[in-house]
Amino acid sequence: MTRIYLSPPHMSGRELELVADAFASNWVAPLGPHVDAFERELAAVLGDGWHAAALSSGTAAIHLGLEILGVGPGDEVLCPTLTFVATANPIRQLGARPVFLDVEAASWNLDPALLAEELALRRRGGRPMPKAAVVVDLYGQTADYEPIAAACAEHGVPLVEDAAEALGATYRGRPAGTFGAVSTFSFNGNKIITTSGGGMLCARDPEIVRRARFLATQAREPAPHYEHAVAGYNYRLSNLLAAVGRAQLAVLPERVEKRRAVFARYRELLGDLPGVAFMPEPSDRRSTRWLTCLTIDPAAFGADRETVRRALEAEDVEARPVWKPMHLQPLYRDAPMRGGAVAEDLFARGLCLPSGSSLTDEEVERVAAGPDAAGWSDQDA
Repeated sequence: MTRIYLSPPHMSGRELELVADAFASNWVAPLGPHVDAFERELAAVLGDGWHAAALSSGTAAIHLGLEILGVGPGDEVLCPTLTFVATANPIRQLGARPVFLDVEAASWNLDPALLAEELALRRRGGRPMPKAAVVVDLYGQTADYEPIAAACAEHGVPLVEDAAEALGATYRGRPAGTFGAVSTFSFNGNKIITTSGGGMLCARDPEIVRRARFLATQAREPAPHYEHAVAGYNYRLSNLLAAVGRAQLAVLPERVEKRRAVFARYRELLGDLPGVAFMPEPSDRRSTRWLTCLTIDPAAFGADRETVRRALEAEDVEARPVWKPMHLQPLYRDAPMRGGAVAEDLFARGLCLPSGSSLTDEEVERVAAGPDAAGWSDQDA
């Protein structure tokens, strides 16, 4: 049997055509016509008035976004604890300190009540407000932005939307990536569309995007020689990779529908098992189901999450635990934290199943079957 991967790249069929065009034009370095077009096309997905800068990664986009919003040494930035480390690292790399907040069970995303409480307590206590709040759209599903945005606006805290995992999702009919002063996307090899490696910074304010492009090209001043007044970065996307991204972006709706269909099939096959519950989807949101995630109650199911994961690995099926919360990571053991019980429970019981849009029905059924029914309890916990 061939190995089933968690979220492999899925090509559309046009990538070679557009990459060949880039080669024929000799635009193979960073920047070029495909980068310009990719930026326009991604901005169009978000809607009128949006602008985009194509970058080398989603992490670079978060880094630039925070820097442009003024985050620097000694500042604090709010951040959900249940996320990939790339959400938090740019905060630290700018000399600031992340303040982690728990997530809500209803969506697995940042708890709006905790955010509002943290900001209100700071106001009443005369403490400095955080310089920004980074909000993550987890596993293809947006956070609850109406109360989050209201709390941030009330206290003058800029919002950065980390939509790395949620391109194509919606919240109350609005696309993911349209809720922050800055929003960011990732096109890593495991994302719903990929450029192999890459990302995008988006904003309604064209000056933010202009500044991002400037900083991402080593902050080179407009002079015939290389003139630099501030430190910049080598963060721009290759024209070759942008060509791949354009072909991928054209089939985004189909990729979303297929991943949602994969999720629906898993739920059909596994939803009646005792102790198994899937990541919820609130009625005002439409998730891409970038990854199909579930939780396992070992008392009801008869085996814990890790037993199931190991049993799947023995069948050459890649599955992974839900993100380990940032406040449990050695890197951030000393960071401030509010709450944490929900994120800790999701990590202890949560499992991500293979969810790629290229999965066949037979592969989904193979994952759902796992080993034979008796095999779960035979695995070492």
